[in-house]
Amino acid sequence: MEQVMETEGSATNASKSLDLEAIDPRDVLRERFQLRSFRRGQRAVIQRLLQGRCVAAVFPTGGGKSLCYQLPSLLFPGITIVVSPLIALMKDQCDSLQKRGIGAIRLDSTQTAAEFRDAVQSIRDGHVKLLYVAPERFFNEQFIALLSTLRISLFAIDEAHCISQWGHNFRPDYLKLAELTQRFSAERILALTATATPSVLADIRKAFGIASRDAIRTPFHRPNLHLRSIVLDSEAQYPHLRSQINSRPAGATLVYVTTQRAAEDIAERLVDDGIRATAYHAGLEIDRRMQVQQSFQKSKKDVVVATIAFGMGIDKSNIRYVYHFNPPKSLEAYAQEIGRAGRDGKPSLCELIVVPEDRVTIDNFAYGDTPSRSAVRQMIALLQGNRDEFFVSQYRLSAESDIRISVVRTLLTYLELDGYLQATSPRYEKYKIHPIVTLNSILKQVDDQRRPFIAAVLSHLTKGRTWFILNVTLAANRLQTDRKSIVSAIQWMAERGWLEVKVSDLVHGYRWIKEPKNANRLADKLTERMVQREASEVNRLDAVLQLAAARSCQAATLAAHFGDEIKQDCGHCSYCLGEGPFEIPQASPRSLGGSAPRIVDEMIAKYPDRMVTARQRARFLCGLSTPAMIRSRMTREPHFGVCSEMPFADVLRDVGGERD
Repeated sequence: MEQVMETEGSATNASKSLDLEAIDPRDVLRERFQLRSFRRGQRAVIQRLLQGRCVAAVFPTGGGKSLCYQLPSLLFPGITIVVSPLIALMKDQCDSLQKRGIGAIRLDSTQTAAEFRDAVQSIRDGHVKLLYVAPERFFNEQFIALLSTLRISLFAIDEAHCISQWGHNFRPDYLKLAELTQRFSAERILALTATATPSVLADIRKAFGIASRDAIRTPFHRPNLHLRSIVLDSEAQYPHLRSQINSRPAGATLVYVTTQRAAEDIAERLVDDGIRATAYHAGLEIDRRMQVQQSFQKSKKDVVVATIAFGMGIDKSNIRYVYHFNPPKSLEAYAQEIGRAGRDGKPSLCELIVVPEDRVTIDNFAYGDTPSRSAVRQMIALLQGNRDEFFVSQYRLSAESDIRISVVRTLLTYLELDGYLQATSPRYEKYKIHPIVTLNSILKQVDDQRRPFIAAVLSHLTKGRTWFILNVTLAANRLQTDRKSIVSAIQWMAERGWLEVKVSDLVHGYRWIKEPKNANRLADKLTERMVQREASEVNRLDAVLQLAAARSCQAATLAAHFGDEIKQDCGHCSYCLGEGPFEIPQASPRSLGGSAPRIVDEMIAKYPDRMVTARQRARFLCGLSTPAMIRSRMTREPHFGVCSEMPFADVLRDVGGERD
């Protein structure tokens, strides 16, 4: 049943939606999508959107979230913006919709300048009903200038759980989306996710102003997914996988691993053993990744060995098996990954293979993100060097403070949430411009009213090696105008095919709301917050291992994590079949031995500024890089990662113990 809680309403733009309420969405479903009926929850979401309400939809993976914005987009007068981090999803959905004669287009980093220009022109001409974009696109001033001219009837956010700092995949960029929906006067908001716990759903609702009665959650449990687990030692891990693939009826199979190296190694071993398998990970060239995806889409029995980079947004209905060769980082990740199986409703097996040693690798990923206190202090000092309103490169902050870029973004978000900073619009410092026609030809085609301003903008181009360079800030100051006018002029010329434009040097704008009175105390507070996140990530893995231990119905345990309840045990998981419970041995504490202290001494002598704290030394030994390590080529040292199979906490203890 749909779980819809009744409270006060959240209707917006009700007067605009009165004509839409009379429409029966089932007619559109049959005529445009050739479907006979809605899946559970879809009609409730669509009807609320037609009423002008903001809605949250929590459907399990494969539960039909996409239709919830695709169908109403055909009825709204304006455009529907779909925000998704998944390029594969954007491409697949756009291709599918275009085959149905529905105007859908995407703007992403894989497109050429000509493709981008054609896409923008289609939007301007009104041929597009759905526009798919990645969250990062909202850093682009050209795109912001485009949006400001459009009527946005629906703003749909896929993977909306990324907005919650307590979720499993917090992305600071997502927090900006709530503000943007207000800035562009989006008439309706739809937040979609498959993996929201009750607390994460509360965060989503709060961010986007969604009433509790407009949060539609469908049952999480999918009876056709048969969950299994097994605990093995490392020597039995691969033979078990090979045996399971060979002994079961052939079917499209996903094998998830933790690292890119493992994806290559396991795929190669399967091929050597006569099994048709292919590796997939983010380190492959994009053409190769697309080739693997397209081949798998068509296959009925191929095996893909992949990191988590594979599968998101891939709509393949007949995946029969999902094996976790290494455990996922969280139950949310596990739910997403097994959710790709059995979308055709037929039985599909999802097996979790647990080797106790795998815990070390996954835990160490969590430890690798936690910065030292001294690094956080350095970042705060760099920020304090700016006054009032300022722009700063997040990559420069990362390089100069020696904190990973993803962590820098999280720390900046914490400073916003705590009321120190307020983000303003990001901007690109440089525009690289290649005239496709001569500048004189451009001016001849511009009307008398625009010509003086266009000429003034073009006069500020400086010749680079192969492109002209426009410093937008400098040009705005000299012309005594605002940046928006110059960016709009560049966008206008690019849309007409007169210019090819590239941007560089992204900087983010901030203003101080209150400056920290005690920078050291603030650094301590932020560092402790990151340590808590570290512990939270480790606890998430504990929950995965508890599920694998099969001490109760695994389907019921997983459903309960997401606020759902199964009234009786599933009957086909490892617990229900009597295969569990399993004991998962704890790794015994290990000592570094005699060679590691000698290695540390050598590295301190060679890189005295990079091996100051215990955490820096432990990160080097465990193979957890930092920007400074990469820049100084420490990651190429033969001893980098010599302790990668040891728990980070044990290594940290043996090289000093303090958390700095």
